[in-house]
Amino acid sequence: MDLRRLRYFVAVAEARSVGKAAERLRMAQPPLSVQIRKLEAEVGAPLFRRGTRGMDLTEAGQALLARAGEALALAADGIEAARAVAAGSRGRLSVGYMFVLANAMLPRLIPELRRSIPGIDLDFAELSASTREARLLDRSVTVALCMPAINHPEIQVARIGAQPFMLAVPHRSPLARLSAVPMIRLQGRPLIALPPPERDPSSSAVAALLRRHQIVMPIASRVQTVHSAMSLVLAGEGLAILPACAQLGAPRGVVFRPLRDASDSIDIAVCWRRDSQTPLIHTFLKCAEKAVARL
Repeated sequence: MDLRRLRYFVAVAEARSVGKAAERLRMAQPPLSVQIRKLEAEVGAPLFRRGTRGMDLTEAGQALLARAGEALALAADGIEAARAVAAGSRGRLSVGYMFVLANAMLPRLIPELRRSIPGIDLDFAELSASTREARLLDRSVTVALCMPAINHPEIQVARIGAQPFMLAVPHRSPLARLSAVPMIRLQGRPLIALPPPERDPSSSAVAALLRRHQIVMPIASRVQTVHSAMSLVLAGEGLAILPACAQLGAPRGVVFRPLRDASDSIDIAVCWRRDSQTPLIHTFLKCAEKAVARL
């Protein structure tokens, strides 16, 4: 049904006069009468009858009026919702995040998003090194907090910060008694390693750190997530070189120590599909930058 014709009907019903309704609508009376007749033809029944006080609604007209206001209000709400989404002030955002960033970022990021976009509908998905790229490409997440950045031609990346590397050790280890661990103390010790970058394994920041200091650490296990790495450290299976923010989720019994003479860090990045059209990503990026600044 034509919404414009429905608005004309409501105006006539409220004014109880085609002439008065035409004045209110700022249009001539004959075209308004034509539109009402067309609406009656569409409905298949008269909507008005002449009464002593003007035009009265028939039973069919009363039934239509009861729904017409609601239909027009819903249409107006839909238009406003579309405008809000287009402006980036309303909408749904599916946020992926890697576990290593959960405790450091989410408590700061989520309140910032709620303040910046009060009408936003948020949902969250934990990602791993093996799932993050696929979840963005299949659009099951809109935007992802990653460490390190994803290297893929279809994925846009904005680097928003960095975290220094630290050594995760069991609290009973002699290394735990040091305020900072010299790199040479890592020589020959088993390493609990995370997956290298998907498309360029040689670009692993941890591998580059060890090469630069001429340290060899045999890989005892390679795991998908930081929490798996810390669990194996706790079990005594080896040491892990992890971003400093990982210590916020460390289990009891695992301690973090800085690496002496090593200033290497790993990027924190916001990643999304290059062809994504939602303006919410720009607002998300600004909020993520604020959250990182407070780390």
